[in-house]
Amino acid sequence: MNVEEPQEPEIPVTILTGFLGAGKTTLLNRILKENHNHKIAIIENEFGTENVDNDLLVTENNEQIVSMNNGCVCCTIRGDLSRILTKLRLQRDKGEIDFDYIVLETSGVANPGPVAQTFFMDDAIAPFFRLDGVVTVVDAKYGPKTLDDEAAARDQVGFADRILVSKCDLVTPEELAELEARLRSMNARAPIRRVDMGNCPVDVVLDIAGFNMNDVLDVDPNFFVNDHHLHHHNDDIHTFVYETETPFDPQKLDRYIGSLTAVYGQDMLRYKGILYFAGVDRRVVFQGVHMLAVSDVMGPWGDVKPFSKLVFIGRNLPEEAIARGLDTCLAKA
Repeated sequence: MNVEEPQEPEIPVTILTGFLGAGKTTLLNRILKENHNHKIAIIENEFGTENVDNDLLVTENNEQIVSMNNGCVCCTIRGDLSRILTKLRLQRDKGEIDFDYIVLETSGVANPGPVAQTFFMDDAIAPFFRLDGVVTVVDAKYGPKTLDDEAAARDQVGFADRILVSKCDLVTPEELAELEARLRSMNARAPIRRVDMGNCPVDVVLDIAGFNMNDVLDVDPNFFVNDHHLHHHNDDIHTFVYETETPFDPQKLDRYIGSLTAVYGQDMLRYKGILYFAGVDRRVVFQGVHMLAVSDVMGPWGDVKPFSKLVFIGRNLPEEAIARGLDTCLAKA
Protein backbone atom coordinates (compact mmCIF):
# COMPACT_ATOMS: atom_id res chain seq x y z
CA MET A 1 0.00 0.00 0.00
CA ASN A 2 1.35 3.38 -0.96
CA VAL A 3 1.41 5.96 1.79
CA GLU A 4 1.75 9.57 0.68
CA GLU A 5 4.02 11.91 2.59
CA PRO A 6 2.02 14.63 4.34
CA GLN A 7 2.24 17.95 2.54
CA GLU A 8 3.68 20.98 4.24
CA PRO A 9 1.09 23.68 4.96
CA GLU A 10 1.27 26.11 2.07
CA ILE A 11 0.25 29.44 3.62
CA PRO A 12 2.99 31.11 5.71
CA VAL A 13 1.89 33.30 8.62
CA THR A 14 3.90 35.99 10.41
CA ILE A 15 2.74 37.08 13.86
CA LEU A 16 3.42 40.81 14.26
CA THR A 17 3.53 41.89 17.88
CA GLY A 18 4.77 44.79 19.97
CA PHE A 19 3.45 46.94 22.77
CA LEU A 20 0.96 49.75 22.26
CA GLY A 21 2.43 52.65 20.31
CA ALA A 22 5.52 50.78 19.12
CA GLY A 23 4.67 51.26 15.44
CA LYS A 24 2.81 48.14 14.30
CA THR A 25 -0.06 50.13 12.80
CA THR A 26 2.30 52.36 10.82
CA LEU A 27 3.92 49.25 9.38
CA LEU A 28 0.55 47.66 8.56
CA ASN A 29 -0.63 50.80 6.79
CA ARG A 30 2.56 50.81 4.76
CA ILE A 31 2.02 47.20 3.72
CA LEU A 32 -1.53 47.99 2.64
CA LYS A 33 -0.57 51.08 0.62
CA GLU A 34 2.80 50.24 -0.90
CA ASN A 35 3.19 48.57 -4.30
CA HIS A 36 5.49 45.81 -3.07
CA ASN A 37 4.39 43.05 -5.49
CA HIS A 38 3.35 40.74 -2.66
CA LYS A 39 -0.15 39.42 -2.07
CA ILE A 40 -0.57 39.65 1.68
CA ALA A 41 -3.59 39.15 3.90
CA ILE A 42 -3.40 41.27 7.05
CA ILE A 43 -5.46 40.16 10.02
CA GLU A 44 -5.88 43.05 12.43
CA ASN A 45 -6.85 42.46 16.04
CA GLU A 46 -9.66 44.77 17.06
CA PHE A 47 -8.42 45.23 20.62
CA GLY A 48 -5.60 47.60 19.76
CA THR A 49 -6.01 51.27 20.55
CA GLU A 50 -5.13 52.23 16.98
CA ASN A 51 -6.64 50.86 13.80
CA VAL A 52 -5.46 50.47 10.26
CA ASP A 53 -6.18 53.65 8.30
CA ASN A 54 -9.97 54.03 8.14
CA ASP A 55 -9.66 55.53 4.67
CA LEU A 56 -8.54 52.10 3.48
CA LEU A 57 -11.32 50.06 5.04
CA VAL A 58 -15.06 49.70 4.97
CA THR A 59 -16.30 49.25 8.52
CA GLU A 60 -20.10 49.28 8.39
CA ASN A 61 -20.40 45.58 9.15
CA ASN A 62 -19.13 43.72 12.20
CA GLU A 63 -16.54 41.91 10.15
CA GLN A 64 -15.07 42.91 6.81
CA ILE A 65 -12.61 41.25 4.48
CA VAL A 66 -11.50 44.02 2.15
CA SER A 67 -9.35 43.69 -0.97
CA MET A 68 -6.86 46.52 -1.49
CA ASN A 69 -5.67 48.09 -4.72
CA ASN A 70 -2.14 46.72 -4.33
CA GLY A 71 -3.29 43.10 -4.11
CA CYS A 72 -3.42 42.94 -0.32
CA VAL A 73 -6.38 41.83 1.76
CA CYS A 74 -7.30 43.20 5.19
CA CYS A 75 -9.72 41.88 7.77
CA THR A 76 -10.44 42.47 11.44
CA ILE A 77 -10.76 39.73 14.05
CA ARG A 78 -14.06 39.89 15.87
CA GLY A 79 -14.23 36.40 17.20
CA ASP A 80 -12.28 33.19 16.87
CA LEU A 81 -8.92 33.20 15.06
CA SER A 82 -9.46 29.71 13.73
CA ARG A 83 -12.76 30.73 12.17
CA ILE A 84 -11.38 33.82 10.42
CA LEU A 85 -8.37 31.90 9.06
CA THR A 86 -10.67 29.19 7.73
CA LYS A 87 -12.90 31.83 6.15
CA LEU A 88 -9.91 33.41 4.42
CA ARG A 89 -8.69 30.03 3.19
CA LEU A 90 -12.06 29.02 1.77
CA GLN A 91 -12.46 32.34 -0.01
CA ARG A 92 -8.96 31.89 -1.42
CA ASP A 93 -9.80 28.36 -2.61
CA LYS A 94 -12.90 29.70 -4.37
CA GLY A 95 -10.89 32.40 -6.12
CA GLU A 96 -12.78 35.20 -4.36
CA ILE A 97 -9.59 36.63 -2.86
CA ASP A 98 -5.90 35.98 -3.49
CA PHE A 99 -2.96 36.05 -1.11
CA ASP A 100 0.36 34.27 -0.61
CA TYR A 101 1.19 35.41 2.93
CA ILE A 102 -0.65 36.30 6.12
CA VAL A 103 0.50 38.92 8.62
CA LEU A 104 -1.40 38.55 11.89
CA GLU A 105 -1.28 41.52 14.25
CA THR A 106 -1.77 40.66 17.89
CA SER A 107 -3.16 43.03 20.47
CA GLY A 108 -0.53 45.38 21.87
CA VAL A 109 -1.00 43.92 25.34
CA ALA A 110 -1.13 40.27 24.26
CA ASN A 111 1.27 37.42 24.90
CA PRO A 112 1.80 35.89 21.43
CA GLY A 113 2.37 32.39 22.85
CA PRO A 114 -1.23 31.11 22.73
CA VAL A 115 -1.59 32.47 19.19
CA ALA A 116 1.58 30.65 18.12
CA GLN A 117 0.41 27.39 19.68
CA THR A 118 -2.80 27.57 17.67
CA PHE A 119 -0.86 26.85 14.49
CA PHE A 120 0.34 23.53 15.90
CA MET A 121 -2.68 22.39 17.90
CA ASP A 122 -5.77 23.46 15.94
CA ASP A 123 -6.75 20.77 13.42
CA ALA A 124 -8.57 23.35 11.29
CA ILE A 125 -5.41 25.46 10.96
CA ALA A 126 -2.32 23.23 11.17
CA PRO A 127 -2.79 21.39 7.83
CA PHE A 128 -3.13 24.64 5.86
CA PHE A 129 -1.19 27.38 7.64
CA ARG A 130 2.51 27.37 8.50
CA LEU A 131 3.73 29.64 11.30
CA ASP A 132 6.75 31.32 9.75
CA GLY A 133 7.83 33.49 12.65
CA VAL A 134 7.15 36.14 15.26
CA VAL A 135 8.24 39.73 14.58
CA THR A 136 8.27 42.07 17.58
CA VAL A 137 8.40 45.85 17.35
CA VAL A 138 10.10 47.74 20.22
CA ASP A 139 9.92 51.52 20.62
CA ALA A 140 13.43 52.89 21.23
CA LYS A 141 12.12 55.96 23.04
CA TYR A 142 9.58 54.43 25.43
CA GLY A 143 10.49 50.76 25.08
CA PRO A 144 12.88 50.62 28.06
CA LYS A 145 10.22 51.89 30.47
CA THR A 146 7.59 49.65 28.88
CA LEU A 147 9.89 46.66 29.39
CA ASP A 148 10.33 47.71 33.02
CA ASP A 149 6.60 48.06 33.65
CA GLU A 150 4.82 45.55 31.39
CA ALA A 151 5.27 41.77 31.58
CA ALA A 152 3.49 41.37 28.23
CA ALA A 153 6.12 43.54 26.53
CA ARG A 154 8.88 41.34 27.92
CA ASP A 155 7.02 38.22 26.75
CA GLN A 156 6.75 39.70 23.26
CA VAL A 157 10.53 40.12 23.14
CA GLY A 158 11.06 36.59 24.41
CA PHE A 159 8.90 35.07 21.68
CA ALA A 160 10.47 37.03 18.83
CA ASP A 161 12.27 35.54 15.86
CA ARG A 162 13.11 39.07 14.70
CA ILE A 163 13.08 42.34 16.65
CA LEU A 164 12.45 45.66 14.92
CA VAL A 165 13.51 48.74 16.88
CA SER A 166 11.50 51.83 15.92
CA LYS A 167 11.88 55.57 16.65
CA CYS A 168 15.66 55.27 16.81
CA ASP A 169 16.04 58.93 15.85
CA LEU A 170 14.46 59.96 19.17
CA VAL A 171 17.25 58.56 21.35
CA THR A 172 21.02 58.92 21.63
CA PRO A 173 23.37 56.29 20.18
CA GLU A 174 24.28 55.31 23.73
CA GLU A 175 20.63 54.81 24.73
CA LEU A 176 20.03 52.75 21.61
CA ALA A 177 23.06 50.55 22.25
CA GLU A 178 21.93 49.97 25.85
CA LEU A 179 18.44 48.96 24.70
CA GLU A 180 19.84 46.55 22.11
CA ALA A 181 22.14 44.96 24.70
CA ARG A 182 19.14 44.50 26.97
CA LEU A 183 17.08 42.92 24.19
CA ARG A 184 19.98 40.64 23.32
CA SER A 185 20.24 39.35 26.88
CA MET A 186 16.51 38.67 26.90
CA ASN A 187 16.45 36.95 23.49
CA ALA A 188 19.76 36.02 21.92
CA ARG A 189 18.08 34.13 19.05
CA ALA A 190 16.36 37.10 17.42
CA PRO A 191 18.34 39.40 15.12
CA ILE A 192 17.75 43.07 15.92
CA ARG A 193 17.08 45.56 13.13
CA ARG A 194 16.70 49.32 13.43
CA VAL A 195 13.83 50.51 11.25
CA ASP A 196 11.73 53.52 10.31
CA MET A 197 8.25 52.04 10.29
CA GLY A 198 7.04 54.45 7.63
CA ASN A 199 9.78 53.23 5.27
CA CYS A 200 10.29 49.69 6.54
CA PRO A 201 10.73 47.14 3.73
CA VAL A 202 7.84 44.69 3.67
CA ASP A 203 10.27 41.80 3.33
CA VAL A 204 11.44 42.19 6.94
CA VAL A 205 8.18 40.56 8.09
CA LEU A 206 8.04 37.81 5.45
CA ASP A 207 9.96 34.51 5.20
CA ILE A 208 11.36 34.72 8.73
CA ALA A 209 11.81 30.92 8.95
CA GLY A 210 11.73 31.18 12.74
CA PHE A 211 9.80 27.93 13.16
CA ASN A 212 11.57 25.91 10.50
CA MET A 213 12.79 22.56 11.75
CA ASN A 214 16.39 22.91 10.65
CA ASP A 215 19.76 22.20 12.18
CA VAL A 216 20.88 25.81 12.59
CA LEU A 217 20.66 27.58 15.95
CA ASP A 218 21.23 31.29 15.45
CA VAL A 219 22.39 32.94 18.64
CA ASP A 220 23.75 36.49 18.44
CA PRO A 221 27.55 36.14 18.84
CA ASN A 222 27.59 39.32 20.94
CA PHE A 223 25.60 37.35 23.50
CA PHE A 224 28.80 35.52 24.43
CA VAL A 225 31.18 38.49 24.49
CA ASN A 226 30.52 39.23 28.15
CA ASP A 227 29.01 37.16 30.93
CA HIS A 228 25.63 36.36 29.41
CA HIS A 229 24.20 35.59 32.83
CA LEU A 230 24.19 39.33 33.54
CA HIS A 231 20.54 40.24 33.10
CA HIS A 232 19.89 43.89 32.43
CA HIS A 233 17.40 45.69 34.68
CA ASN A 234 16.63 42.40 36.46
CA ASP A 235 14.46 41.36 33.51
CA ASP A 236 12.53 38.17 34.17
CA ILE A 237 12.91 37.13 30.51
CA HIS A 238 16.34 35.96 29.47
CA THR A 239 18.26 33.48 27.32
CA PHE A 240 20.51 30.68 28.42
CA VAL A 241 22.36 28.02 26.45
CA TYR A 242 23.28 24.44 27.33
CA GLU A 243 26.00 22.70 25.31
CA THR A 244 27.65 19.28 25.53
CA GLU A 245 29.59 16.85 23.35
CA THR A 246 28.43 13.88 25.44
CA PRO A 247 25.46 12.10 23.85
CA PHE A 248 22.06 12.07 25.51
CA ASP A 249 20.12 8.98 26.50
CA PRO A 250 16.96 9.42 24.36
CA GLN A 251 14.52 7.97 26.89
CA LYS A 252 15.93 9.95 29.80
CA LEU A 253 15.88 13.22 27.88
CA ASP A 254 12.35 12.63 26.63
CA ARG A 255 11.11 12.07 30.17
CA TYR A 256 13.02 15.08 31.47
CA ILE A 257 11.74 17.48 28.80
CA GLY A 258 8.23 16.23 29.53
CA SER A 259 8.58 16.92 33.24
CA LEU A 260 10.30 20.25 32.57
CA THR A 261 7.47 21.54 30.39
CA ALA A 262 4.89 20.23 32.86
CA VAL A 263 6.42 22.30 35.66
CA TYR A 264 7.81 25.34 33.85
CA GLY A 265 5.94 25.28 30.54
CA GLN A 266 4.06 28.54 31.07
CA ASP A 267 7.39 30.28 31.63
CA MET A 268 9.25 28.55 28.78
CA LEU A 269 8.52 30.97 25.97
CA ARG A 270 10.72 29.57 23.21
CA TYR A 271 13.25 26.76 23.24
CA LYS A 272 15.13 25.00 20.49
CA GLY A 273 17.89 22.43 20.27
CA ILE A 274 20.19 20.29 18.18
CA LEU A 275 20.48 16.93 19.93
CA TYR A 276 23.17 14.25 19.85
CA PHE A 277 21.74 10.90 20.92
CA ALA A 278 23.72 7.81 21.84
CA GLY A 279 23.46 5.17 19.13
CA VAL A 280 21.91 7.57 16.60
CA ASP A 281 24.04 8.76 13.69
CA ARG A 282 21.68 11.59 12.70
CA ARG A 283 20.97 14.99 14.21
CA VAL A 284 17.70 15.47 16.01
CA VAL A 285 16.19 18.95 16.16
CA PHE A 286 13.48 20.00 18.57
CA GLN A 287 11.73 23.24 19.43
CA GLY A 288 8.85 24.32 21.58
CA VAL A 289 6.46 27.03 22.69
CA HIS A 290 5.30 26.79 26.31
CA MET A 291 4.22 23.17 26.90
CA LEU A 292 4.16 22.21 23.22
CA ALA A 293 7.37 20.64 21.88
CA VAL A 294 8.00 18.99 18.51
CA SER A 295 11.05 17.21 17.11
CA ASP A 296 12.37 15.90 13.82
CA VAL A 297 15.30 13.79 12.61
CA MET A 298 17.63 15.64 10.26
CA GLY A 299 20.67 14.64 8.21
CA PRO A 300 23.73 12.68 9.34
CA TRP A 301 26.52 14.38 11.28
CA GLY A 302 28.98 13.74 8.47
CA ASP A 303 32.37 15.32 9.17
CA VAL A 304 30.98 17.45 12.02
CA LYS A 305 31.83 16.28 15.53
CA PRO A 306 28.47 15.46 17.18
CA PHE A 307 27.24 17.81 19.88
CA SER A 308 24.09 19.02 21.57
CA LYS A 309 23.11 22.67 21.91
CA LEU A 310 19.89 23.85 23.53
CA VAL A 311 18.71 27.45 23.75
CA PHE A 312 16.03 28.39 26.26
CA ILE A 313 14.22 31.74 26.38
CA GLY A 314 11.97 32.02 29.38
CA ARG A 315 10.67 33.78 32.44
CA ASN A 316 12.62 33.32 35.69
CA LEU A 317 13.77 29.85 34.68
CA PRO A 318 16.12 28.10 37.16
CA GLU A 319 19.09 27.83 34.81
CA GLU A 320 21.43 25.88 37.08
CA ALA A 321 18.73 23.39 38.08
CA ILE A 322 17.74 22.83 34.44
CA ALA A 323 21.38 22.34 33.46
CA ARG A 324 21.86 19.79 36.28
CA GLY A 325 18.73 17.99 35.12
CA LEU A 326 20.05 17.84 31.57
CA ASP A 327 23.34 16.48 32.88
CA THR A 328 21.46 13.53 34.41
CA CYS A 329 20.11 12.69 30.93
CA LEU A 330 23.54 12.15 29.41
CA ALA A 331 24.39 8.61 28.37
CA LYS A 332 26.80 6.80 30.63
CA ALA A 333 30.08 5.72 29.07
